Amino acid sequence: MSPSREEKVAEYFNCSIRERAVFEAGIKLAAVYHQFIGTPISASNAESLERAIEEGVKVQPFVEDVKVSVDRSRLREKKNEYDYQSLTGEMLDVLVKIKIKNIRVTSRMRYIKDVRYPLMYVEEISED
Repeated sequence: MSPSREEKVAEYFNCSIRERAVFEAGIKLAAVYHQFIGTPISASNAESLERAIEEGVKVQPFVEDVKVSVDRSRLREKKNEYDYQSLTGEMLDVLVKIKIKNIRVTSRMRYIKDVRYPLMYVEEISED
């Protein structure tokens, strides 16, 4: 029997399953940031944008769950027909859960006021 795709791919990762799960979590958060920052946003489309980001992340490998929230307090009324806002890192709170074999990683991206930065970090690593 020939090796599975995952078995073939695994040989390229010179790390533990735990390290691979953290790597995959980082890939997902970075993809959200770099694909969606700059997207036009308003109070009327914030929820649909949250769901679109979630659905886009869910189809990627090893994603167990994802939650996206846009801080509505950062949205403002349009001043005129040509005025609109773009999504920024300060508006996003993203939680991604990855599972590879028996390892689960919960990672997050959210704006941290103390450092004035949309930080991507690992919240928890667990083993089944």
